[in-house]
Amino acid sequence: MLVPWRGGWNPCSKSPGQEEERHVRANDRDYNERFSYADNRIKTAKYNVFTFLPINLFEQFQRFANAYFLVLLILQLIPEISSLSWFTTIVPLVLVLAITAVKDATDDYFRHKSDQQVNTRLQNEKWMNVRVGDIIKLENNQFVAADLLLLSSSEPYGLCYIETAELDGETNLKVRQALTVTSDLGDDVSKLADFNGEVICEPPNNKLDKFTGTLYWKDNKYPLDNEKMLLRGCVLRNTEWCFGLVIFAGLQTKLMQNCGRTKFKRTSIDKLMNTLVLWIFGFLICMGIILAIGNTIWEQKVGSNFWEYLQWKELTINAVFSGFLTFWSYVIILNTVVPISLYVSVEVLRLGHSYFINWDRRMYYSRKDTPAEARTTTLNEELGQVEFIFSDKTGTLTQNIMVFNKCSINGKTYGDVYDEFGHKKTPCVDFSFNPLMDRKFRFHDSTLVEAIKLEEPLVQEFFRLLALCHTVMPEERNEGELVYQAPSPDEGALVTAARNFGFVFRSRTPETITLYEMGHAVTYQLLAILDFNNVRKRMSVIVRNPKGQLKLYSKGADTILFDRLDPSNEEFMFTTSEHLNEFAGEGLRTLALAYKDLDEDVFDEWMKKLLFASTALENREEKLGALYEEIEQGMMLLGATAIEDKLQEGVPETIACLTLANIKIWVLTGDKLETAMNIGYSCNMLRDDMNEVFIISGHTMLEVQQELRDSPKNGNLAVLFVCCYLKANALEADLEQILVDVACLCKTVICCRVTPLQKALVVELIKRHKRAVTLAIGDGANDVSMINTAHIGVGISGQEGMQAVLASDYSFAQFRYLQRLLLVHGRWSYHRMCNFLCYFFYKNFAFTLVHFWYGFLCGFSAQTVYDQWFITLFNIVYTSLPVLAMGLFDQDVNEQYSLRYPNLYRPGQLNQLFNKRKFFTCTLQGVCTSFILFFIPYGAFMTAVRDDGTHISDQQAFAVTIATSLVIVVSVQIGLDTNYWTAVNHFFIWGSLAVYFAILFAMHSDGIFTIFPNQFPFIGTARNSLNQKIVWLVILLTTVVCIMPMVAVRFIKADLYPTHTDKNLRRVRRTSSRRSAYAFAHQQGYGELITSGKNMKVPTSSTSTYPLSSPARGTSLVKNSGTTDAAETNSTGFGRESDQNQEVTVEDLEAR
Repeated sequence: MLVPWRGGWNPCSKSPGQEEERHVRANDRDYNERFSYADNRIKTAKYNVFTFLPINLFEQFQRFANAYFLVLLILQLIPEISSLSWFTTIVPLVLVLAITAVKDATDDYFRHKSDQQVNTRLQNEKWMNVRVGDIIKLENNQFVAADLLLLSSSEPYGLCYIETAELDGETNLKVRQALTVTSDLGDDVSKLADFNGEVICEPPNNKLDKFTGTLYWKDNKYPLDNEKMLLRGCVLRNTEWCFGLVIFAGLQTKLMQNCGRTKFKRTSIDKLMNTLVLWIFGFLICMGIILAIGNTIWEQKVGSNFWEYLQWKELTINAVFSGFLTFWSYVIILNTVVPISLYVSVEVLRLGHSYFINWDRRMYYSRKDTPAEARTTTLNEELGQVEFIFSDKTGTLTQNIMVFNKCSINGKTYGDVYDEFGHKKTPCVDFSFNPLMDRKFRFHDSTLVEAIKLEEPLVQEFFRLLALCHTVMPEERNEGELVYQAPSPDEGALVTAARNFGFVFRSRTPETITLYEMGHAVTYQLLAILDFNNVRKRMSVIVRNPKGQLKLYSKGADTILFDRLDPSNEEFMFTTSEHLNEFAGEGLRTLALAYKDLDEDVFDEWMKKLLFASTALENREEKLGALYEEIEQGMMLLGATAIEDKLQEGVPETIACLTLANIKIWVLTGDKLETAMNIGYSCNMLRDDMNEVFIISGHTMLEVQQELRDSPKNGNLAVLFVCCYLKANALEADLEQILVDVACLCKTVICCRVTPLQKALVVELIKRHKRAVTLAIGDGANDVSMINTAHIGVGISGQEGMQAVLASDYSFAQFRYLQRLLLVHGRWSYHRMCNFLCYFFYKNFAFTLVHFWYGFLCGFSAQTVYDQWFITLFNIVYTSLPVLAMGLFDQDVNEQYSLRYPNLYRPGQLNQLFNKRKFFTCTLQGVCTSFILFFIPYGAFMTAVRDDGTHISDQQAFAVTIATSLVIVVSVQIGLDTNYWTAVNHFFIWGSLAVYFAILFAMHSDGIFTIFPNQFPFIGTARNSLNQKIVWLVILLTTVVCIMPMVAVRFIKADLYPTHTDKNLRRVRRTSSRRSAYAFAHQQGYGELITSGKNMKVPTSSTSTYPLSSPARGTSLVKNSGTTDAAETNSTGFGRESDQNQEVTVEDLEAR
């Protein structure tokens, strides 16, 4: 709904251009339109009906290969230099352009539909008709149409609730509050229409969590911040209606400002391919020059003798000019050596690999109905080359479901107490005295409840702080049924703990907070909220209690809060620090709590400064931060909290497996050193056999430098902790190389106390100095910069919203799925892509270079060997599908082997399967194949005759023989290259051969000659050639000579220089024994023990003798496990040894 506006003319305006600040006057379109602000129509589509063709073609021809073939097409239209018809180039070029255009058009069509749906969304008025300065009404469950300044709402005190899932993925409700002076406008349309306030604010930007502005109205000015804004994309919840003033519209809204192009990530294979294509182009030019020189020499020495027989009226060319024209002719003929279809084929493969990830049911998390998702199609093979993983801790390695576990109050600890067997000594506390308790809450130390009931002042003040100092929103669905909407799981856990211990946070308004303290309602006046941010690392509130006393309550990181305590707390602080270290050693997340009694006069003076700073248009954040710092001095320590965040399922096993794959895992966390160390042990990153754990904890550059130089140089068992307490000391320029060298000597690196920016800097450091493929994985907004910086970003859809997922390249629900993503999908994708590229280049060289050899025997006349239609169809019909099938489905080992033997991942890290050496090898094979393909038929046809004694060596029969040999050779070669045969492979290979012969006979048939006599003039050539035994003998000989050397080389190489995979498969086969599995699976038996009678149970009620039977029980369990695993492995079709032998093999691999 749009409120009627009453505009008045005001000549004051600002010339259009770059905004430095925005001026918006309510209900005055004439004034606002002078600034040429964007309307509310959005446009994310790139094309329309008229611009699609020119723009799309322009974008496609920016690719080198497409532009190159366009130039070739133009050259083919010049009769003097072209011996090929134009369709040999235009057919593949148009096919490539058409496939890409269809894909782009489909994507843009859906963007158009989305734009249309948004722009025509009806709420009494189309969204696209909304303008800056309008006042609009929103109703419950409606999307916010533009970036609005909240004026009034149906809730008391101008409050409203919004869901920001479209912006940051977080589904918990957030509260926004209107200014008191505008909330009085209510829903009175006449008052709203008369509202003429003017807002001066920041220009459009993409900062979702920040807004700075000032409202000028009735000779007063009021500060505006993000808490008073409703951003486009939010949804109004639990609020009947609200009114807002449009500040930013359309493409200038913060949502649309964040929709810029994602940083394009390219794989190392992509970069190598571009280099190789340029090399191939250079090779093509060299071949053209060689053949052009040959033509010039031939024309001078041989060709001139034939000029008198040529019926030329005049000789218009000389030998040099003939060579120049021949150069361009051979550039056209040999153009297929530059693979135009390569890029399209690669994109098809990547798309298929992405679908395999999306369809993998073993990466589907049923509890949250969350499948794995490949959010990009360009990085799949890079997943098989990862060397460094940078992981967040909370929510990535842990569950991010927080439980209030322990606390320290006034120097005394409360919480779980365990006996020597790890069982809790005390039962769960009975909270039945509190009718508003959360029934899911558990605590195991009843002494804390007793302290509450005894009304110990500091204990009560401790929980009063937890109930007041937060930004949680309560929702009471039924009487006494409270639901907390918390901005983070930590906040929710702390407020829930206070609730169960008798300090129930019941409701809040912009100016008050109401608690139920031990059953009595108490209302506190909320005077100020000093909010948390990454710099402050703490949050404070200032309240006035019913007695009129002013209190400041603060909670935050202990290193930050302890620096701001009163000196009288020194002894108490030392005791609490010891407790914090104990909590952190157990892997618990800790916070320190403090309070301060405020003087009324000091507070009044401080509030005046705060009001002035909050309305400043420049450096507002810095001024507010300085004021917060001023009042948060001299606080009194209350204690500390400890929250448990349990590990996710399968994390230790996943880390152990990835470590065996020679992947280095670094954990980057903002937690304390002790917490990080404990999580390291829980995750198997740290083990007791690591005899050297050293810590880098310097606060200055010199200290860090000295610690790095003093670090142990034996990296076999060393562990490095980088503790960035104040700033990224270890990231100073002159320390970077030292840090990298020391860190890479270590098996484990854990960086604690790091900020989101420092996480990105650490990733960038390794990218720059090690040139290794990096992967970053996280689940929260603080991990986005790290995810964007790494080569591959993985987001976990956890408890902290979806920002990490939205910024990621791949996403799933559990950390353990990373093992399958890398060792199965990543390894397969890399293996398939490398095999595809090797075969593709081999095939193209074998196909094209036949023309090169023919040039030496045809007077360098640029005559083609093959029929023109064969040249056109070879890459797009005859050989395209088999290589795609291999690139999509091939496996050198199955997924069980890939996971069981992680070191099979090593070749990808070493880039062994496709590199410059491999490229030269496969192209050399292609050159040799082309040589054999040409000269064996050439030599045979020199003296060969038909069955009836007539000569067989006409040019077309020669071409059919070579073409048929080529198709068969490359088909046999792809059969040799295929490790894993499926029905699809069989169908495509045999089908391609069948299609070749069908088209061959069709093109040389009488019927097609009748229809197209000029295009298909060679009637019966295929029939007359392929019915001769000599031709088939030549084809067979050519195939054998082309293939057998490669078979021999591979056989010898597998024996003398086995690959990584070969070595492991041999190891498995050597230890395998089907017939003697029972004997090999057992060690020395227990016969002597049984006959001695020592293992027999003594008839007594005591259970102390039971441990004697433990080995037998343990052996039984191992045996059963081995049987199960063996059955599962045998079902895959591989002969496997018992699981015990497999375990020994894994240990051997780890030792290596």
